[in-house]
Amino acid sequence: MQEGQENNVIVVTWDFTELSRYALAHAVKIARVMRYEIKLLHIAKPGANKSVIVKNRSQMQDTCNKTIMETGITCTAKVKEGKLYTAISEYANETNTQLVVMGTHGMKGLQKLFGSKALKVIAGSNTPFIVVQSKPDITTRISNVVFPIDFKSENKEKVQWAIYIGRNFLSKILLFKYPVSDSELQKKVNINLNFAIRFLKQNNIAYEIHTAERTSNFADETIRFAEKIRADLIIVSTTRDITKIDYVFGADEQDIIANSAKIPVLCMNPRAGYAGVAQFLYG
Repeated sequence: MQEGQENNVIVVTWDFTELSRYALAHAVKIARVMRYEIKLLHIAKPGANKSVIVKNRSQMQDTCNKTIMETGITCTAKVKEGKLYTAISEYANETNTQLVVMGTHGMKGLQKLFGSKALKVIAGSNTPFIVVQSKPDITTRISNVVFPIDFKSENKEKVQWAIYIGRNFLSKILLFKYPVSDSELQKKVNINLNFAIRFLKQNNIAYEIHTAERTSNFADETIRFAEKIRADLIIVSTTRDITKIDYVFGADEQDIIANSAKIPVLCMNPRAGYAGVAQFLYG
């Protein structure tokens, strides 16, 4: 995330479904607080009929115009030809996008067998995504944010966004700890927990620590906890070097993204270094 840049952009993936409208509503809720502009993005297949592209762009701009009139938030429309799994990331890079909001139907039918489209799109992008399944309550803020903590190194890379959301929405971060008996894994969990606590304290972000009851399925435990405390958001990162096996059988984040409670999920790719987040962690 690059706070302070001239262009603070939220991209909303657009496929003319009700889920797209849910995603736009979430983007509006965020943009009102963070003062971002919104860009609707529809991905057309390479070689798509030009008249259809023009029509789609016109319909999308009508939606943008309505958004501008109702909210005052800058909104523009873009139709980009390309492959879904790469075109969103390419456009996000072109526009200095800070965040992509995308709707998903969850894991239904054969999608579980062939992998989550949402996870494939996210895994191909350097830009964080918020994945949504339902319309937001625009009368409430993002109050409770669940932050699962296990033994993986990727945990540290989520802290910047926990701080950013905590600052802007006055959110409480619920650190949800993976329970382990193995001493080496316990050490790694505690390192990640202490890292998060250190920088939440440094940035005056409210937090609580909770521990899962069992280790059999941490993703399911996280979802149950989030539902119990009526979380507004869950923050996860994708598995580093995610493979085709993860898509078919399901990485933990895939299950969380498609959670049955329909809680929005902020998901990001792990990065090699932390230089870009120094303003939150060290500045």
